[in-house]
Amino acid sequence: MRSRGAMWGVILGLIFTAALARAGEVPIGARGVVLIHGLARSAHSLKTMESALTADGYLTLNIDYPSTEHSMAVLCRDYLAPQINAFSQATEGPLSFVTHSMGGILLRYMVKEAMIGMPYRAVMLSPPNQGSEVVDRLGGLWLFRVINGPAGHELGTGGDQMPASLGPVTFELGVITGTRTINFILSALIPGPDDGKVAVDRARVEGMSDFRPLSATHPFIMKNRCAIRQTRAFLNRGQFTEPSI
Repeated sequence: MRSRGAMWGVILGLIFTAALARAGEVPIGARGVVLIHGLARSAHSLKTMESALTADGYLTLNIDYPSTEHSMAVLCRDYLAPQINAFSQATEGPLSFVTHSMGGILLRYMVKEAMIGMPYRAVMLSPPNQGSEVVDRLGGLWLFRVINGPAGHELGTGGDQMPASLGPVTFELGVITGTRTINFILSALIPGPDDGKVAVDRARVEGMSDFRPLSATHPFIMKNRCAIRQTRAFLNRGQFTEPSI
């Protein structure tokens, strides 16, 4: 039988957690968040974002997967979906998602193919939702294929490419994309404002709930303070905060 002090500790803990939930500091919907890194990156690239979400009270699954070794279909079927479904069972509820770059396309593919349950909410960071002109221009080169693998070759803007085949999103989605570049060679291949890999306008997708361009670059947007703050806001409330460029 619990001591009176221990019981009061539990009661005070519940009161404290409820107060934080009302203040929007801990999740009130999905308890679990899955993080999916981009092409030729690793789970380590999302560690800063993961730490921020853990501090908000979320349970996290930051998946490492061999992004350059297989097609997107194989990556989803053999590496991502099994881990996501196991995590969903462990957290006993719907999941939210935070993705970077190609990770957003993988999420859309898994939802479209019913490989995973419907996301509660999701934030995509610099997603090539309408493909990237970089792939259009360089995808046929041997060196591009060696570096980026089969999945990288599927990210062009054409109608036969993966992004164009996925249709509108059917879940609450906030998209954050960068407006600054450190790769001026690749940016020269992209019409209009871009983040060095993806045009700002090509990050948009039909059905999204909110859209936020930020002064950030493609490789580092997931570590950007504004991007992290906006991600936390969307996961907690379903919308971004006031504009912050």
